[in-house]
Amino acid sequence: MNIKRKTSLLTLIIAAMLMLSLVACSGEQSSSTPESTPNESATENTETTDSQDENSEYPIVIKHALGETVIESKPERVATIQWANHDVVLALGVEPVGFSAANFGVQDDSGLLPWTAEKLKELGITNPNVFQDTDGLDFEAISDSNPDVILAAYSGITQEDYDILSQIAPVVAYPTAPWSTTWREQVLFNATGIGMKTEGEQLIKDTEDMVNEKLSEYPQIEGKKVVWVNFSANDMSQLHIYTPIDSRVSFLHELGMTYPESITEQITDPNGYSLKLSAENAEALNDADILIGYGNDELYQAIKADSLLGKIPAIERGSVVLIDSDTPLVAAGTPNPLSIAYTIDEYLKLIGEAANKVNE
Repeated sequence: MNIKRKTSLLTLIIAAMLMLSLVACSGEQSSSTPESTPNESATENTETTDSQDENSEYPIVIKHALGETVIESKPERVATIQWANHDVVLALGVEPVGFSAANFGVQDDSGLLPWTAEKLKELGITNPNVFQDTDGLDFEAISDSNPDVILAAYSGITQEDYDILSQIAPVVAYPTAPWSTTWREQVLFNATGIGMKTEGEQLIKDTEDMVNEKLSEYPQIEGKKVVWVNFSANDMSQLHIYTPIDSRVSFLHELGMTYPESITEQITDPNGYSLKLSAENAEALNDADILIGYGNDELYQAIKADSLLGKIPAIERGSVVLIDSDTPLVAAGTPNPLSIAYTIDEYLKLIGEAANKVNE
């Protein structure tokens, strides 16, 4: 790509604010809300050819929830922000010029999850540029990496974030709503953004084949009703549930499980990736064969002892998978090809054990 002039952080922010002010004064509607974008599939939202990387036709146009991004020529310097987008790039054999630190599930101060560290080592990358932006985007560090494209297909960036980042380089945002991108969409959007759509499609197929092979060892999982629900030992009155558009839940559906209607009928926002449920309405979980959430055995014992929650059938029989925050598996709930390959054996084993208790 053409080399861009270095732009200071202050200049970027001022330019973005002026642009937003002009838009507001003109009375035009911006695409700041995901609802304004049609709920298209990943394939429908990306416009490019199916040719190999070196034969890709430019410009490539990618429509997403925050606008439309045009990639004029093959990106040579790829930056990624927020969650796991760098894992897709690494899985495609490309070294990012910078990427965001993982903000949970990390076992040390590296900002790297084990599957990321493993892939970096495999590719011979010894000194990755990791943005320390877990408390907010580091626009200056992103700009200093001098990217040709910024990938954010799985992220929660706002319209304001997008406008500022777009002053640095073209930005590939999420297809429909924050934090709701499936792992397939994440691969396809990011791969398309770097001119590697065909390779991305092959990565999807390879990952699907691997998952299906592993899944064949756990027939008891097929057809089970599952809910991803998070309990808090400090407040048992409120339950936090991920909805079917959340990538954690969509992956469970891929494994052959379904969400009970008693939960899906609670959803009022079709673009919301989570909802809250009062413990007084915990009977909505009664149809679930398996419950999955974040926590440990100490939390499970507290739930089991609770006068309301302890009556949920899955809690009573123990068909519960609680993922400890001190393990890398906690970060694999939002999957991508690298995390799936690294954790699929452990994940299926835990779910399979819970499914066995349903069948007892």
